[in-house]
Amino acid sequence: MTIHSLWTEAVRRFAELPALGWVDGESWTYGEVDRRIRQLQNKFLEWDLAPGDRIALWAPNHPGWGVTYLATTTGPWVIVPILPDFLAADTANVLTHGEARVLIVGRGLLEVWNKWWSEAPEEKRIPLNGLRVEVLEDLIEVPVSAEVPSLNLPLPGPSDLTALIYTSGTTGASKGVMLTQDNISSNACTASPIVGFVPGDKMLSILPLAHTYECTLGLLVPLNEGAHVNYLNKPASPTVLLPALASLRPHAILSVPLFMEKIYRSKVKPGLNHGPVKFLSKIPGIGGLLLKVAGSKLKKTFGGRIKFFGVGGAPLAPEVAQFLQKSGFPYAIGYGLTETSPLVAGHIGGNLFSTGRILKGVEVKIAEPKNDQGAGEILVKGPNVMAGYYKDPVKTAEVFTQDGWFKTGDLGLFDKQGHLYIKGRSKSLILGPSGENIYPEAIEALINQDRLVLESLVLQRGHDIVAKVVLNDELIKEESVKVESHLAELKHLINEQLARYSRLSLLEVQPQPFEKTATLKVKRYLYR
Repeated sequence: MTIHSLWTEAVRRFAELPALGWVDGESWTYGEVDRRIRQLQNKFLEWDLAPGDRIALWAPNHPGWGVTYLATTTGPWVIVPILPDFLAADTANVLTHGEARVLIVGRGLLEVWNKWWSEAPEEKRIPLNGLRVEVLEDLIEVPVSAEVPSLNLPLPGPSDLTALIYTSGTTGASKGVMLTQDNISSNACTASPIVGFVPGDKMLSILPLAHTYECTLGLLVPLNEGAHVNYLNKPASPTVLLPALASLRPHAILSVPLFMEKIYRSKVKPGLNHGPVKFLSKIPGIGGLLLKVAGSKLKKTFGGRIKFFGVGGAPLAPEVAQFLQKSGFPYAIGYGLTETSPLVAGHIGGNLFSTGRILKGVEVKIAEPKNDQGAGEILVKGPNVMAGYYKDPVKTAEVFTQDGWFKTGDLGLFDKQGHLYIKGRSKSLILGPSGENIYPEAIEALINQDRLVLESLVLQRGHDIVAKVVLNDELIKEESVKVESHLAELKHLINEQLARYSRLSLLEVQPQPFEKTATLKVKRYLYR
């Protein structure tokens, strides 16, 4: 299976439907996107790009991002997507390690790149002296003729490398994930039934397309099913997002847990805890009805037509998951990694706190369960599993077993019905005084339920378990809260819910928000 075959079939079926566009702006049909793809591929040939050459793409979300991605991957070249929040120096590291021939850069990042180039030491520039730099908007915002001739390009095969993805700026050891045509296209096909798009559905894309989560599930899956993907022309702040939701009324959105957790704690939870509502919720039969009303209001906030709100990249706070399930909000949970293209398991609603059933064609097993609950490292095998890390056979060998299973580094277990539950990262696992397993993510979920806590991080410090918390300074000031007293009470409340070996010794204030990845997961290694 290849991306080329999927796209060709989509154009055949949906040529006249809108495919890519801006919210409240221009949109291109599948047929027009296809002509733009061929026009851009003509440019690639003019630049003397050979099969296998790397084309780096460093730009925010834009309809032209998808055109560039498809022009590269439906042809014989390799795409190197770079997250738009990478520093220019990090981008240069990726370009050098990935041996990029071309950098297609968003207009807003061009100045950043040029400044770095003018100030960088010569030894950093030498490996990039042959790099061709083009501006995305200049390539895309050109007239497209009604007929663009088909090109006699060599077609990629299923096992051909098609994407080289760096999940960090590689300022240390570089780690480029090699994904093949079959890795990505097979994952897009098997993930499609979970989302349930029908032709003409509208999707709002707000996460960075350079991340495999948004690229596969937020670009290829909807295009595979005839949906219309829409982008914001500004960062997704509340003042931009709320009018866009009201105007577009999307059927689907992909998000990360922090996004929904903020909405729940700022918009939903205060209403549920309001005096009369809190009293009525205790009356049998009324509580569930009030939750349904709150869920209906939340749907209206998202435009009223939302049928798939995908949450991935990190665990969803238990109290938020419980509300979404009981209120009938159509949220979906998934599990995956860049190395698995990305999805391994997923479902809509269903079993609370589970990431659902394993995707068709993918195998998962739990290696060496570490406790009587059966939790152990999650191992994956299937057509979605990467070919390895680019130019790094040592690291590649480290993450595969001798019989070919990919070691995810995540801990999980299955229930009797075959649903997968994620317990945490093996690297963040804390061992108790007698070898007990302590999952910091579970403790963080309890801490984050507190109204004054924005986020938390649980760490081991010597023999002690410590939690760092980022507090809501505005609410503290508004309510004249004494922070030390509140943290002491919170620590007592949390420890009452924990086994003795996992209780907190200290709750301390983290003055600045934690540094995060593109999917808003805290970079734990920075705080150890």
